[in-house]
Amino acid sequence: MAKLYTRPQGTEDITPARIHKWHVVEGVVRDAAERFGFSEIRIPTFEKTELFQRSVGDTTDVVQKEMYTVTARESTFTLRPEGTAGTIRAMLQNGMLAEALPQKVFYILSCFRHERPQAGRLREFHQFGVEMAGSASPYADAEVIMLGKTVLDTLGVKDIVLNLNSIGCPSCRAKYQEALKAYFAPHREALCDTCQERLERNPMRLLDCKSPEDQKIAKDAPVILDYLCEECRDHFEAVKTAVTEMGVEYVINPKIVRGLDYYTKTVFEFITTSIGAQGTVCAGGRYDGLIEQLGEQKVPALGFGMGLERLILTMEAQGIEFPEAPRCDVYLAPMCDEAKPAAMKLAYALRNLGAHAEFDLVGRSFKAQMKYANKLGTKYLLVLGTDELAQQNGKLKNMDSGEEKPIRFDTPEHFIEDYTEISLSELV
Repeated sequence: MAKLYTRPQGTEDITPARIHKWHVVEGVVRDAAERFGFSEIRIPTFEKTELFQRSVGDTTDVVQKEMYTVTARESTFTLRPEGTAGTIRAMLQNGMLAEALPQKVFYILSCFRHERPQAGRLREFHQFGVEMAGSASPYADAEVIMLGKTVLDTLGVKDIVLNLNSIGCPSCRAKYQEALKAYFAPHREALCDTCQERLERNPMRLLDCKSPEDQKIAKDAPVILDYLCEECRDHFEAVKTAVTEMGVEYVINPKIVRGLDYYTKTVFEFITTSIGAQGTVCAGGRYDGLIEQLGEQKVPALGFGMGLERLILTMEAQGIEFPEAPRCDVYLAPMCDEAKPAAMKLAYALRNLGAHAEFDLVGRSFKAQMKYANKLGTKYLLVLGTDELAQQNGKLKNMDSGEEKPIRFDTPEHFIEDYTEISLSELV
C-alpha cells in the first residue's frame, strides 16, 4: 500500500465543498472594508526576524515560543505570526506615510504560530485585518471598532459582546508595571518559569499567561484603569462616548492587555460564547508608538485582526445559513462520440457568456452522466445525440421544474440567443 502523506498538524485543507463559505466571508469583509475607505494591501509571507522581535516584543509568547524562523545563508527570516508589523513596514518602505493621512489599508492573509492546535486555533490560520495610520482621534478608535461590528452584523453573528479596555501610554504604564511587580513579587516562586522571567522585564505579560495557577494569582492584581494618566483617561472616555453614540453596547474588561507589546491606550475584543474558551473573533487596538519604533516617524496608528477560521466556526456553531454554493448552469450530455465536439464547442460559447458549463470528459454512460449532472446541482441539461446533431437543435431541460424548451445550436450566436432568452425567462 502506498504511503499516505498527511497535512502538517495544526493546518487545514479548505476543500471545494467548503470553499464557498470562505468566499462568502471574504466577500463581506472586503466589501465592508472598502465602504469604510480601506484599500487592500498585500505583503510578503515572511519578513526579517528582527521586525517581529522589535515590534511584537521579545517577552511575548509569540516571539519566545510560537514563531517559525529559518536561516537562509547569512539572513534569518520568520513566517509572519501576525499582519500588523509587516503592513507598517510596507507603509514606511513605500512612502505611504508621506501621503495624505490617515492611510487606511486592509488585508486577507495567512499567519503562522507554533502553538497547541485546538478548535479555532491553528498553526496556520487566516486573518482579515485593518490598519489605520495617521489619526490620534478617539473617533478613529470608534471607526475601527464599528468596522469590526459591521462585518459581524452583516454575517449575522449573534451573542457577540464588545469588551473594551485601555492599557495607557508608556508613561502611565510604567507606574502600573511597578504596581504589578510589587503585587506579584511575593508570589514569584509560585509562578511558572516564563512568568518569573517576565516579572522584571514586562510584568503585564503575566496577566496574559495561560497557566491556570498563574491566572489564579493574577485574579486580584492591580487594574490598569486605576493608573491611567489624564490624557489616556480622557481618550478612553471619548472612545466609550463615541461607541455609545453609535448604539453599541460594551463591557469594560480590565483583563484585556493583548498578547503583543506594541499596543497602547485602547484595546478591544469582540467575544462570543458560541465556541467555548476560544471565543474572541475580533481583537485589536491602538499602537501609537510602533511606527516611531520601526521608522523614526511619530505617527499614531491602530487596527484589528479577525481570524477567519474562528469566524466561520462561530457562524457554523450558531447555525447561520450560508448562501447556496454556486451551481453548474448547463450540463451538455453527448450521447455518442460524434456529439463530443459539439458539446465542447457549445460549452465554450456558454463560458464566454459567463455561464458555468460542463460536459462529459471521462466517457460516462448516459445514466452516469445524469447522476453526475444531479451531483453538480445543474440548472439546465442539454442532451446531444444523433437526432439533435442532424437537426442542429434540441431541448434545454430545467432540472428543477422538468420543463423543456427548444434551443438551436446551428451557430453559436443562435445557441446563445436561445439560451439567454430561456435563462432570463426563468428568472422572471
